[in-house]
Amino acid sequence: ALSSWQRCGAATDLSLRAVLVHGFAEVSCLCLPFFPEKPQVLCRLACESLRALLSSGPEPVIFALLKVLRKLTDDPKTAPELFNLGLPDLALGVLGQDRLSNDGAMRRMAAEVTVRTVSYTLNCQSLQPRQAAGDLRKRCPKGAQFRSGSVELVVTTVSLRMGELCSIYPAQARRAVAAMEETMDSVQSIDPLLDVSAIPNLPGFTVKTKKKNHGRCHTFSLVNGVRIEQSEGMTFDKPKFVKVPLSLEPKRLGSMGQTTTDADYKDHVQASETEAPAWDVLDRHVLRFYGQFQESVVETNLENYRVRQCVIMYYLEDDTCHITERKVENSGIMQGQLLRRHRFPGPEGYLSWQDLRVGGELYVYGRVIQILDCDEWTRKYYTQMGMEQDASLEPTVDAFAETQFEIGGGGRPKVHQPRSYETVYREQSIGGGHINVNMQQFMEWDRKVCRFYAVFDDVKMPQFERRPFEILYFLADDTVEIREKYPLNCGRDPFPIFFRRGKLGRGQVKVMGPLDRLQRKDELIGLEDFSIGESPELLGQRFFIYDADDFTRRYYEKQLGVKLTEAVDVRLPDRTVPRPKTPPYTGYGTWDDSMGSVHSLAPKPPKKDLVKLFENEGRILRFTAQFYKAKPEDADRLFIVNFHLFDDTLSIHEPPQRNMGILTGKFLEKSIHLNQETGALFKVEDFVPGSVIKVYNREFEILDMDDYTRKFLEEGGVKRHFDLEGVLQKLREGMRQQYPLARDIFRKFDADHDGVLTKTEFKNALVKWGFQVTEEEALIIMKAFDSRKDGQISYNEFCDTLIDEDYTYVMMKQRPKLNQEVGDYPELARTKLEEQGEREKIRAAVRNMGDVVYKHNANFMRLLKEFAHLTHENTVTCEQIVQALDSIGKSFSLEDVQRCVSYVLPDCDFDKVEYVPFLKAVVTSFHDLSASR
Repeated sequence: ALSSWQRCGAATDLSLRAVLVHGFAEVSCLCLPFFPEKPQVLCRLACESLRALLSSGPEPVIFALLKVLRKLTDDPKTAPELFNLGLPDLALGVLGQDRLSNDGAMRRMAAEVTVRTVSYTLNCQSLQPRQAAGDLRKRCPKGAQFRSGSVELVVTTVSLRMGELCSIYPAQARRAVAAMEETMDSVQSIDPLLDVSAIPNLPGFTVKTKKKNHGRCHTFSLVNGVRIEQSEGMTFDKPKFVKVPLSLEPKRLGSMGQTTTDADYKDHVQASETEAPAWDVLDRHVLRFYGQFQESVVETNLENYRVRQCVIMYYLEDDTCHITERKVENSGIMQGQLLRRHRFPGPEGYLSWQDLRVGGELYVYGRVIQILDCDEWTRKYYTQMGMEQDASLEPTVDAFAETQFEIGGGGRPKVHQPRSYETVYREQSIGGGHINVNMQQFMEWDRKVCRFYAVFDDVKMPQFERRPFEILYFLADDTVEIREKYPLNCGRDPFPIFFRRGKLGRGQVKVMGPLDRLQRKDELIGLEDFSIGESPELLGQRFFIYDADDFTRRYYEKQLGVKLTEAVDVRLPDRTVPRPKTPPYTGYGTWDDSMGSVHSLAPKPPKKDLVKLFENEGRILRFTAQFYKAKPEDADRLFIVNFHLFDDTLSIHEPPQRNMGILTGKFLEKSIHLNQETGALFKVEDFVPGSVIKVYNREFEILDMDDYTRKFLEEGGVKRHFDLEGVLQKLREGMRQQYPLARDIFRKFDADHDGVLTKTEFKNALVKWGFQVTEEEALIIMKAFDSRKDGQISYNEFCDTLIDEDYTYVMMKQRPKLNQEVGDYPELARTKLEEQGEREKIRAAVRNMGDVVYKHNANFMRLLKEFAHLTHENTVTCEQIVQALDSIGKSFSLEDVQRCVSYVLPDCDFDKVEYVPFLKAVVTSFHDLSASR
């Protein structure tokens, strides 16, 4: 740059020469700190170029040269060199030029160059201020018209810097002060180090500030659209304006529409720019830079300095800045906002956005901040403004960060430590934290729960067990709750909450302490981990999900776009308990008596079938038989098998045969024997010709039967014929003898006191009065009582049949003939019996439900809470009602719940039962049933 600067002096064109000097001067000024051995050459070139261009050179070139010379005056070694090269003469010559002195910045720059040069020269050569002032006056160009006493201003400033004006030269000071009354306000702008208040307040030496504003003062002023209180004597800058493009104004058609002249029309407003306030155009436009600065550490010998990271925010609307530092936990230093938002002082006035460069340095209040990087929006803004930012720099790693790196085991040290549970707890304790965190999710999905049904195979127990669970996923805050569903008689204590509602981590159970970091979202169980057929690991256990409720299926299909598969059957096959073998008959007592001891610990005497005894008394069925698979010596033996229908006993007799050589006679004693082929007592069906029977390990093949037996089997057994009129007459006499009133007889037989006699109640009455009748015979007698043939006997019908008619004219009519045919009456009786049984079950179900809800008031609220856990809607199914009752320890079958719902809420859908009205209806109907408890 210096060599090119030297060669450009040969250019004949003055404008070309000025452009070259301008460029080389800027480059040399930037490169000066890196080449401290070249100041003499630069001083000479700058002074020669300024002397050559002083009279007719462009103002930017002269200003650039003065800027270079001012930087050179900062070095005490180059100040005498510049003084000898005539720099004060050149600076005063700039002040004497009318075209140059009109520019305030140019005038201040020339005066500052002169002051700095003379001040360093006075210090180096030990000159007196009077000699320096006289020398400067001699150097002033003759006939030059200076603005506002520029020479006096320079001379007075030099004298004030030496501190000898007021004490040594009072007359010169008085004249200087009088000459510069109008320009004393700009003394401090020329020399920032000069304090005007340091001038002694002596009589005759007071600087009178000339009043500039003669208007009426006011207290409030408008700044950036906001009214603020303005103190007396305080001024504010004018609002900042920026240029924005002005859009074209299109032609207005009005009511004429399109015309033929539209093609020749041109917009009368051309594209141009206009000014707009920066607070409106650049509102919320912020440049963000990342930097670092060093801070000395004297408290320890392990490190000399520490690097601190910071963020610089530059607001384009008002050119203000603020600096913040990222907080580091347990750092021991004050962090956060380092500098509040205001306008930072810059190298030439205030800091502007052009002064901020990546890789550059920012000098703020004695602290040097190195700018390392900026965000993406800032880079785009600088690119649009024609100033490309450099690539980002790596932050400096200090000794403390290196120690963290070694302890951490790799990776760059983290400035921001993760939040812990203790931090969150303390934030909430003092009322901090984010109140509205996840508020939108809570407002949209509150009381919306995805319910999954799962099983867990417990193989750690001595006996394998498949335990059912419910997994509830709350969409409002992504929490999980696991509830165990205890089957009946499971033997476990009723503690259904397996995992209380909260955040659930993946994998094994981790014991977290207060100082542990918060778990990240990817470390927690999410909704995507649950699906039918999957086995997620929860709390260290594998849960197999086999089904989900209807809401969960709709949510997956609508929100996630996933259709869940059908439910998986996880029921274990029913365990068959092997029944012990029936012990052999001991021979003591009858067969029924011995089997009673087998089936019960407290056996009851067996009931005798009197009807069978009466009908089959003396009836014996005889069959011929022989050994099955007999030996050669037994092949011709023949046996007579006698089956006694009276008591189902069996006897075998071998008739005598000629030349057999075997003693014949009784082969098997008459008794009740077991057929070893069927494992049951002998029946008539076991003696069909061709069949094989086995008794006492002997097998016999039935060959034939006698004529009586054949005729008996062909006729289908014994058909009983009884006199219905005689039975009714006998029944009337027996009842009248015990109870004189028919009302008392009817009440005795009506066990449930519902006003009618069913088939079961009527048959029990017959047995009580000693009538051993079959089912068909009982129906025939009941049909005689039932005049309306509706399958039941009312009180009036019972009285009409039991009591004789009075001696009236109706006795002259012929009595109707009794019908002993059954017909379809058994079906009617069975229907009425089933209806009565169903009524009893409904009554019992409603009573039991009332005992749970009405007698125990706490169960009412417990059931409401269980229903709220089961569903987010106000309706439940009957299966969910059974599940809720099981959860509070009350066992009800699904049929009983459906009977209760049908009674208290008629015409109600079993899949949509409103549980609040249902519970209220159960409480209300508790006293409606008339049956005693």
